[in-house]
Amino acid sequence: MASAMADHYKVLGVTKAASKQEIKEAYRKLAIQFHPDKHAQSSKSAKDFATLKFKQVSEAYEVLIDERKRAAYNLSRHKNGGCYNSSDYTSSSYKSNNYGGNFYYRGGSYHRHPNSSSSANRFVSNLNAILRYMTTRSFVLHLAFAGILLGGTAAVDMSGEALWKMQNSGVCY
Repeated sequence: MASAMADHYKVLGVTKAASKQEIKEAYRKLAIQFHPDKHAQSSKSAKDFATLKFKQVSEAYEVLIDERKRAAYNLSRHKNGGCYNSSDYTSSSYKSNNYGGNFYYRGGSYHRHPNSSSSANRFVSNLNAILRYMTTRSFVLHLAFAGILLGGTAAVDMSGEALWKMQNSGVCY
């Protein structure tokens, strides 16, 4: 598949720190250039090449324009042998925080620089991971389900106590 071999950033001709607007502009330019309808009168090889490039450009745009897909793509590239290089950490992409650590912005969120390892940075990184998890849809659904179970348990407990009092209102022991 094209996505396993093609670097989406190179396909669109943008940097890893490109904004959504830059990605949109690059996509529009390349989509017009390689659109299959534009090459309807071309030779078969030219049509096939244009179609392939158009599919690659469309796939790259689809991944890079969506923040979640872009973050997952960047993470998978890093895990699959992609290395950090100096162009990933431009001076404008660094953010110094109050804890003394350096973070860089990529894929729609801030990440801890791989060479920083202070305990404050680990704490912030762990806290960041917990906060990211707490904002996921599955966490919210689990929290809602737990609330329903707790509320149901409380309601059953109260109704059982009320029933016992009604049945045993005049009995003295």
